[in-house]
Amino acid sequence: MQNNLRRHIGLALLRIVPAAMLLTHGIPKFQNLISGEEIQFADPIGIGMAPSLFLTVIAEVVCPILIIVGFKTRWAAIPVAITMAVAAFIVHAADSLQKKELALIYLTIFIAISLLGPGKFSIDRK
Repeated sequence: MQNNLRRHIGLALLRIVPAAMLLTHGIPKFQNLISGEEIQFADPIGIGMAPSLFLTVIAEVVCPILIIVGFKTRWAAIPVAITMAVAAFIVHAADSLQKKELALIYLTIFIAISLLGPGKFSIDRK
């Protein structure tokens, strides 16, 4: 029983803390999206700056909020992981490991969340 409780607390921490930290990257992008100014954003997969920014905002704002509350957690972690893979392997492809490190850490965490699920302390569990 005690190990099970620790597991669920661990899953909650794995889910909530990185998702909350990712919001600090996503909220400025969201503000950029709604500012009404001309969008200046990377276009790493060739779909245009505005669609790239929109998809990044979904992955760095909407999905982390879903992950924090534990709603559709496994599904919500997938766009985040894809965005972090694009950041690490396309946007920062030529950069040093130090520059890619944060995206790789987030990628690993959100893949783990997608595989493990949200745990007991989530909306999904109810």
